[in-house]
Amino acid sequence: MTTPIPEIVIAAAEAASDKKAADIRVLDVSRHLVITDHFLICSGNTERQVKTIAEEVEKRLGEDFGTRPFRREGEREARWVLLDYVDFVIHVFHPDEREYYDLERLWADVPSEKYDDAQRPESSDEPAAAKAT
Repeated sequence: MTTPIPEIVIAAAEAASDKKAADIRVLDVSRHLVITDHFLICSGNTERQVKTIAEEVEKRLGEDFGTRPFRREGEREARWVLLDYVDFVIHVFHPDEREYYDLERLWADVPSEKYDDAQRPESSDEPAAAKAT
């Protein structure tokens, strides 16, 4: 990655992972777009899972960071849910839509990093904010 992945984007990836999102990727689009810095892209196997992943990400970021998406799209059909947090955008796809739109190919020239649970810090009952103090 060109720029470090912000903690909030990592938290979003963790929330998606907790709901069994597949193939979680973070793309650094900061050098190519002025409207956002990162895309987080992941998939759910069904419309219900896509919606559940998006809801969990929104809930977690609201609870842990006190933020809500500026814009939210696609929830009704739950084939491609977009959560726009301005500095980063979450794309939760159904596999068919992810293959069709293929954002990773479209943005193949930007730095990309695959997220998996091995990247998580050691788990603890203590919240991250408490560790920092």
